[in-house]
Amino acid sequence: MPAAADQDRETRMNKAEIVADVADRAGVTQTDAARTIDLLLSAVTDALSRGETVQFRGFGRFLVKTSPARPGRNPRTGAPVEVPARAVVKFRPGQALADAVNR
Repeated sequence: MPAAADQDRETRMNKAEIVADVADRAGVTQTDAARTIDLLLSAVTDALSRGETVQFRGFGRFLVKTSPARPGRNPRTGAPVEVPARAVVKFRPGQALADAVNR
């Protein structure tokens, strides 16, 4: 693996690492922490799929925006195509999160 890829990997945290961290901080098993995280993500996903905004005060909010249909081009042929409208999930960080990241 190239050095750049090693460095990039070191700056990421995957789900297993988050589960282990939450389990350690909460003093629960990794199974219980994983189940709780899965339930949280499921609740957020369900709310967003209904078009609701999900807000964690101080952390941020997840919201659904609609990207309108627009004209585009097929990159192979150059032929015009219509790119359909779609829902896009956006995240806006809260002030506490922004402050923590920018210390």
